[in-house]
Amino acid sequence: MRPSPRLIACTAACLTALAAPRIASADTVRIAAIDPASGPFAAPSLNWTHSMQVAADLVNQQKLAGGDVKLEIVQFDNAGSVQESQVLLKSAIDQGFRYVVNGGSSAVYAGLLDAVNKYNERNPGKEVLLLTHSNADPDLTNSKCSFWSFREAPNSDMLTEALTTEMAKDPNLKKLYIIGQNYALGQSVSKTTRAYLQRKRPDIEIVGDDLHPIGQVKDFSPYVAKIKASGADAVTTANWGTDLFLLVKAANEAGLKVNFYTYYANSFGVVQSLGPAAGERVKNIQPYTANNPGFAGKEVADGIKAKYNEDFLMMPTYTTITALAAGMKQAGSTDPVKVAIAMEGARFRGLGGDAEMRKSDHQIQMPLYITSLTKINGKDVKYDQDGTGYGWKIDRTIDAYVASQPTSCQMKRPAIN
Repeated sequence: MRPSPRLIACTAACLTALAAPRIASADTVRIAAIDPASGPFAAPSLNWTHSMQVAADLVNQQKLAGGDVKLEIVQFDNAGSVQESQVLLKSAIDQGFRYVVNGGSSAVYAGLLDAVNKYNERNPGKEVLLLTHSNADPDLTNSKCSFWSFREAPNSDMLTEALTTEMAKDPNLKKLYIIGQNYALGQSVSKTTRAYLQRKRPDIEIVGDDLHPIGQVKDFSPYVAKIKASGADAVTTANWGTDLFLLVKAANEAGLKVNFYTYYANSFGVVQSLGPAAGERVKNIQPYTANNPGFAGKEVADGIKAKYNEDFLMMPTYTTITALAAGMKQAGSTDPVKVAIAMEGARFRGLGGDAEMRKSDHQIQMPLYITSLTKINGKDVKYDQDGTGYGWKIDRTIDAYVASQPTSCQMKRPAIN
């Protein structure tokens, strides 16, 4: 089966200048982006790809991968399917791709990772490296950790640690409703939200905890009715894409006036569904907003707006591309094994602040930000989202060490000659 070829010449400004050996010959490194370009999650997924395209443009222009190395991203449309992703991975490898990026569904990523691990074991010298900019299941850097996998985004335990710290500061929060998608991420957030609040604010009552099929619910009004009946003061959800859009739409239509603590309300199209009524009522935990002091990342935000008329929403897409480029420059090679070694333990200044790719489990450590949806004012909130006139204002910075979580990873590294 042939992939749908969305070609992307993308490069991004490197996170740090690294002293590295010179890459002697020109090289074009193709990166397979195995993500939905069709189906219910196509819109946010294509926004991720566009962000990587703009990032790669900057990498290529500024020669951040070293020598004359250029990055080229090719879209493989998996329609959100685990099975289709497996087929496309094989197709990409057969075509010579040795770098693969995936986001969105942790189940898809876990399947890809298992396949990459097996392929690399059978094919020494032809290894493939897998990276994610958004899959948040903690197991991916714990029980399923792999030398061949790097996560350039915070996992859900890190996000929940930060978000529950914010919840605990609200004296008016007495009753909380949890709702999420019924897969690894939603299940993990449900479990850790309960555990972390028990530690921080045991007086907060969990009055509901629902898991629903991912990408299948068309009408969330029955769930919203349950939330209203529970008497909840606030709702927390790690829903993303259409599932978050439709949940918020149903809440607005039902007149549900509660605070929302979210993980992905900054994802494509969601703010438009929130509307002005949600201003100041929606808190979102994220590793970056364009409305940061000094507006770091302005060139990326302006670039994607100019090229695609979209907003820069997923900073880890940028980090994924630039960290990979920096690894190539540091290694003086485009060989995945040498690049992986160079990326391990790398410290750099990212758009969201100082970051480190932890060597023990390949989980990035970075600061996180509690943000609130606020009307733009031309001062600290210059960038809106979805053309609504509302953007994300930083309320509080959660330092990397606060959100950091221990790992159970037992990394198995290849024998290096």
